[in-house]
Amino acid sequence: MATRRARARAESLGADRDPHRQSDVAARSAAPWVPERRSLRALRDAVQGCRGCDLWRNATQGVMGEGPRHARVMLVGEQPGDREDVEGHPFVGPAGRLLDRALADAGIARDECWVTNAVKHFKWTPRGKRRIHERPSKNEVTACRPWFQAELELVQPRVVVALGATAAQALFGASFRVTRSRGELFDTSWTPQGMATVHPSSILRARTDEERRRAFEELVADLSRLAKALDE
Repeated sequence: MATRRARARAESLGADRDPHRQSDVAARSAAPWVPERRSLRALRDAVQGCRGCDLWRNATQGVMGEGPRHARVMLVGEQPGDREDVEGHPFVGPAGRLLDRALADAGIARDECWVTNAVKHFKWTPRGKRRIHERPSKNEVTACRPWFQAELELVQPRVVVALGATAAQALFGASFRVTRSRGELFDTSWTPQGMATVHPSSILRARTDEERRRAFEELVADLSRLAKALDE
């Protein structure tokens, strides 16, 4: 059952009285499916029944964040990828392995971070036998926001780090540009500090080995500034 606050948020977004029969895509919200009794396990269970947007229809499962209950850092990507959708865990595919390497090089332990995504279901388009990532729409990101808000309320990290443009604009506003502000620490309405950097999948898409090496080093440099701020 949704909380009164969750229902109020849904109504403020223009949701229908019966969320299962919402016809206005722009008005949809995951809020009615966020459980009244908040725990990380309750969120993981409840997200499987979420119908706040249509992405659940083609996804294997919803994928909530994972990490320690009181992690100091929350890393937020765009959405689960193909492997995450199959396995049910965030950042376990090639981009996740690259993120693990970057965190280690920066002196940050992955198992001390909460890792999650702005959108909890995998959006994809078929290409032969492959499922190719498709960027979620603004309405889909907005609809999924109550899950992320619930994670923030439970984990209460000191720093939230947006990985890539979709996550950064979901967290810091539509006018935010990673290219202008990457690697900088700033105050946010979510947490005491925020940061944005590139999504590790962008490094995997680089055209040459040299471009990938340079992009990886830049990601490590951003995360090293985060590590220094945490030490301070």
